[in-house]
Amino acid sequence: MWLSDRRSFLTLMGSAGLLAGCGFTPVYGPQGAGGNLMGTIRADDPADRRDFQFVAALEERLGRPVAARYTLAYRIDVTETERGMVRRFGATRNQMLGRLDYVLALPDGSEIAAGQVSANTAYSLTSTQLATLAAREDAELRLIRMLVDSLVARLMLEPALMPA
Repeated sequence: MWLSDRRSFLTLMGSAGLLAGCGFTPVYGPQGAGGNLMGTIRADDPADRRDFQFVAALEERLGRPVAARYTLAYRIDVTETERGMVRRFGATRNQMLGRLDYVLALPDGSEIAAGQVSANTAYSLTSTQLATLAAREDAELRLIRMLVDSLVARLMLEPALMPA
């Protein structure tokens, strides 16, 4: 049993004390970057389906921009490749590769952070066109959510956005 090993428990408690002594602050703690970003980022207006999914997922993670202190310009690129092949049948699986380029700036245009995140997912090609389309749309939504999760994690650790 894990708790019966006192040495491991004491080592864990000692390392927690070291983290507290070095200025470690939880992201969603009282002074963390997570709370400071809630409701403060306004993404560019969506233009297509992927953009709408992106903005919805971003607002789900960080809240709607009530007091927008930052603007987020972004570009989403998605490519698909055939991965699973069966002889005399064709492709059975497609892989979606997504890349998100972003620039976080103040309303006056001065850049705070910029970068790129990427993710990938896959979906099965079935015998019916409707099922394949549904699987593709679901994979695209999963991909966008993974890109948003990566972006939010990157922004939470951005030194320029850390509380003073």
